Amino acid sequence: MKVLLIKDVKNVGKAGEIKEVKDGYGRNFLVAKGLAKIATPEVVEEWKAEQKRRAEEEAAEIERLNSEKAKIESMEIRIEKPAAPIGIRGSVTNNDIAQAIKEQLGFEIDKHKIELKKPLKSEGLHTVDIKLGHGIHAAAKVNVAAIEE
Repeated sequence: MKVLLIKDVKNVGKAGEIKEVKDGYGRNFLVAKGLAKIATPEVVEEWKAEQKRRAEEEAAEIERLNSEKAKIESMEIRIEKPAAPIGIRGSVTNNDIAQAIKEQLGFEIDKHKIELKKPLKSEGLHTVDIKLGHGIHAAAKVNVAAIEE
């Protein structure tokens, strides 16, 4: 019996492969547990269409992330904090940076994807690494300014 593996199965194969297995093993274990489907021409075509759709979605997402990266790296993100006798009061957090990106650049970035090696506690220009996904990183230029209250 030929089956199309939906998930990786140890000692059988990886997801997407068509394998020849014994009838009982195929029906009673692989198909019953949802690890495989019987490899009919319709099922194989459906699987190929699904993989093509996923690849197109991933390519569109990578293109979107690359445009966001270009936008982040081309602009300077300005954050204003209250002035203190030396520097600024408090520190600039990844939440502040995410909020500033949303306001100034017009798109949202999860605050957990912004990596601060140490809190930004001084005025001036700082470089911050942002993980956008799919291995794409952006180096954001954050300008911290102290304002008098």
